[in-house]
Amino acid sequence: MRLAASSVALAALLAVSTPVLAAPVATAAAATQAQSQAQPLRGAPVSELIARVDIPWQRFQLDNGLTVLVHEDRKAPVVAVSVWYNVGSKDEPKGSTGFAHLFEHLMFGGSENSPSSHIQTMNAAGATGLNGTTWFDRTNYFQTVPTPALEYTLYLESDRMGYLLGQVSQEVLDLQRGVVQNEKRQGDNQPYGMTYYATLEALFPEGHPYRHSTIGSMDDLDAASMETVRDWFRQNYGPNNAVLVLSGDIDEAKARELTEKYFGSIARGPVNTPAAAPVPTLAAPVEQVLHDRVAQTRISRTWAV
Repeated sequence: MRLAASSVALAALLAVSTPVLAAPVATAAAATQAQSQAQPLRGAPVSELIARVDIPWQRFQLDNGLTVLVHEDRKAPVVAVSVWYNVGSKDEPKGSTGFAHLFEHLMFGGSENSPSSHIQTMNAAGATGLNGTTWFDRTNYFQTVPTPALEYTLYLESDRMGYLLGQVSQEVLDLQRGVVQNEKRQGDNQPYGMTYYATLEALFPEGHPYRHSTIGSMDDLDAASMETVRDWFRQNYGPNNAVLVLSGDIDEAKARELTEKYFGSIARGPVNTPAAAPVPTLAAPVEQVLHDRVAQTRISRTWAV
């Protein structure tokens, strides 16, 4: 399983060998038609492109600070449920790299009132697209469920948000630590797997919150303790540090009713204040050459935007 501060995007241009193929000869009429079809998008400003995307939605907030976004779409009797927490790897203190992602794994081990595996429980309820992801600026959890399973899903999400710690033991932590470390091994040992670390270190200065990878270091993962788990949950997983998104076979009135019922009693927590993350400017181009046992050379050009 795998933004509050100014977001940083990494873009790479890869140079690879490709065969040269003979293209079919297009007729003048076909070329003119293709050009006219493509014309409206050429040079269109971003504001115009955004205006073309019309997705109606409503927003409200519970008294405890939980923000809820609702998009009604009755095409099918399903609802996509997604919870976004305003915390990611940029918020990890020195010596705790990789912990945001490790904690994401702990969220799937069940909660105090539903101690079974969250994945197994949701699969039994008919969920699809069930997963979680962690990145520099956020952690999110999502699934799509049949409409009759929506209330149960919100109950489970609220239990994870408010009552997780009673289900997290040292044994659970050790198990998920091993899973995450194995993910790291898999990523590091695939072709070009080590280039990402070198890119971050070349692009961001010492002390910048985006300089370390989301997966973290083995030593820091080894050092994660139950105290770290408790502190991370209490500091970052309160309702006022989260956004709940409901999209599909639901309207605002029903969303208010269900979210108030299941999330309304969860106490507020601290609001994460993102670390300063200015977009870096390199004084001069940086060039690195890495050697590895791969079949083909790869060239990457990377910049912060």
